[in-house]
Amino acid sequence: MKIDDQPGFVPEDERLPVSLQRQLVFFRTTEAPGTIIVHTSERFLYVVQGNNRALRYGIGVGRDGFQWQGLKTIVRKAEWPDWTPPPEMIERQPYLPRFMAGGPGNPMGARALYIGGTVYRIHGTNQPQTIGHAVSSGCFRLVNSDIEDLYERIPVGTRVVVRQAPEL
Repeated sequence: MKIDDQPGFVPEDERLPVSLQRQLVFFRTTEAPGTIIVHTSERFLYVVQGNNRALRYGIGVGRDGFQWQGLKTIVRKAEWPDWTPPPEMIERQPYLPRFMAGGPGNPMGARALYIGGTVYRIHGTNQPQTIGHAVSSGCFRLVNSDIEDLYERIPVGTRVVVRQAPEL
């Protein structure tokens, strides 16, 4: 067995600075346990655990002009999702492929959680160096080991709260 086939192994190129690594943190909110809260200005995604705690993941967020906020729901989940860039993305970037099958080279990464009523997803990435930065067209990206963890924790129907600024 190769080392990268072993459970829990995180490839060196997916290791993040400590501040962006998945960790349990103090987090006050009135949202119910299991809710996803995204703070785009902080570059973190939180899964509320209760008792003033949340599991925090470092994320990549939408670049200038592609930030958004609101209350949504996870409507679908996929492992190694295919990628079909939406028409508005193709219009901005006509060189993009019209379709890319799922797999390690796909920009959607290992897993995707589809956010209802939007073209956006919470997904993995094959570019871990983008975590902590505003680089996407509105989706939220995590390293593949983190999206695989989140995928296992989050059922379809989960509430998603996207905020530009943290709660005071």
